[in-house]
Amino acid sequence: MRLEHLNLVVNDLDESLVFYKAAFPHWRVRGGGDSVWHGTPRKWLHFGDDYHYLSLNDSGSGEVRDLKSNALGLAHFAYVVDNIDALVARLSQVGFEVAIMGGHDPFYKSRYFIDPSGFEVEFVEYSTDIPSERNQYDGE
Repeated sequence: MRLEHLNLVVNDLDESLVFYKAAFPHWRVRGGGDSVWHGTPRKWLHFGDDYHYLSLNDSGSGEVRDLKSNALGLAHFAYVVDNIDALVARLSQVGFEVAIMGGHDPFYKSRYFIDPSGFEVEFVEYSTDIPSERNQYDGE
């Protein structure tokens, strides 16, 4: 079993693509179109590779949950990357700065960003393939 896609309602497809194209330069717009969702016209697209993608839908309204609260909703989602420093540089080039430095130990480092619609996205780079080293918990 694996996660195939996330379906996100965003404010602006073009702004979202700037962020996600910088994060995933090897991904592409797989397809898209127009639809009506609960009475609201919207544009949608699938951005990813042949196996994983983000389904992005415009015409979002309201606010995402306060990320510094315990309100119900999505806290963040995360992607494993091969080179976190290169990712940080690409996102910085298009105007996005690290929101939270995240963890750092001999086996991993992570950085968190806020995308144009306010979703928190974590990126993590592992320096080991050994699960017990990648997944250390307090008290171990």
